[in-house]
Amino acid sequence: MSAAPLQIVILAAGQGTRMRSSLPKVLYAVGGRPLLGHVLATAHALLRDTAAAEPPVVVYGHGGEAIRAAFADVECRWAHQAIQRGTGDAVAAAADQLTAHGRVLVLCGDVPLLRPQTLARLLDTPPDSLAILTASLDDPTGYGRIVRDAGGAVRGIVEQRDASAQEQALREVNTGTLLIPAARLHDWLGRLRADNAQGELYLTDVVAQAVADGVPVHGVPAPSAAEVMGINDCAQLAQCEAEHRRRQALRLMEAGVTVRDPARLDVRGEVSVGRDVCIDVGVILEGTVHLGDGVQVGAHCIVRDSVIGAGARVEPFSLIDGARVGDGACVGPYARLRPGTELAEQVHVGNFVEVKNARLGPGAKANHLSYLGDAQVGARVNVGAGTITCNYDGANKHVTRIGDDAFIGSNSALVAPVTIGEGATIGAGSVVVRQAPADALTVTRAPQKSVPGWRRPRKKPVP
Repeated sequence: MSAAPLQIVILAAGQGTRMRSSLPKVLYAVGGRPLLGHVLATAHALLRDTAAAEPPVVVYGHGGEAIRAAFADVECRWAHQAIQRGTGDAVAAAADQLTAHGRVLVLCGDVPLLRPQTLARLLDTPPDSLAILTASLDDPTGYGRIVRDAGGAVRGIVEQRDASAQEQALREVNTGTLLIPAARLHDWLGRLRADNAQGELYLTDVVAQAVADGVPVHGVPAPSAAEVMGINDCAQLAQCEAEHRRRQALRLMEAGVTVRDPARLDVRGEVSVGRDVCIDVGVILEGTVHLGDGVQVGAHCIVRDSVIGAGARVEPFSLIDGARVGDGACVGPYARLRPGTELAEQVHVGNFVEVKNARLGPGAKANHLSYLGDAQVGARVNVGAGTITCNYDGANKHVTRIGDDAFIGSNSALVAPVTIGEGATIGAGSVVVRQAPADALTVTRAPQKSVPGWRRPRKKPVP
């Protein structure tokens, strides 16, 4: 990789009219991250590798305040392109933040799959040259064509609308990624002219200027067309999502994960895994997720910002969001763990059980149709079907505490704040509003009554 100082400009000012949306195009998401977020991550990776001092410059325009707000916590500089007059004008908007030293890498904010190692190939070209990342497409419609001379040297780039029939037949295209000698950039930008079909200042015209000035121009082919895919409409967004999904599934399989069907796994964040993990079909992994050794995730589960301990099982159709699941625990099927949930080792949370901001101790079980919110549940507690913690009084949340080895009978309501002692038993159907003592049976249901000879009402005959 070249040792010349690196500066990066990211073009993110376009309106994206073909998206037919008020949302700025670069804020559309692929893999759970905005398009511009992917490009910024790639830019920062490159800058770290080259020990560059300055963060990237993002050129914004349409929807600029929303874009800046979305990346308020990301280290970058901003340049405003008030009127979108082409890519050359966009780079010119950033020019006063660029020095004349080293090289300037221009990236497109709507090309999210470009990898740092591919851009490193551009940086390996001679530092006094201009380099273009190119791609060969079966259908190059809409892209500027790379024009080479008889010896194969790049002579220029011609945009689709300005191309002749012969030039339109070319299959090698400009991806929008250029590496330009910083000392030449200001001069070349000043010589751009809007004498084209679009009436815009094309950054690609600097290629012809480089040729005229005797500066070598290198066309560096990208490894695949998918990597340099730009997003202009919702169909291309879906294609990009599919490629991202394929990449992430491949990464997990290379790490030893058994993925039942790579085409039906969605990774929308950062996932780390242990050994012998198995993921069934239809699973979505979002945010920051860790799957420990031997974890099994059943079909059609969503796991978001959570840690799943070694040997745990997540049964089909379960949602785990902001939770920690202990080693050997079992969740689901059809369970929901909401933020703040902590399950210790060997906990069972079964079908149609919802847990929120609660901790269940080792070996605790809630196997059916229950709600545990704002609760501290001890070890080996058994929660019967239909049990709920009544944690909300209409204004404030309150905590339920259940001691070790307690047994909560089915269809019980524990009205917080309330404490259930260790080893306590709550009779089925009870509404507990006061402390239940340890090692005792607490029952609050009314005495059973039978009425002999009672008959059900009957419908009167229709006259």
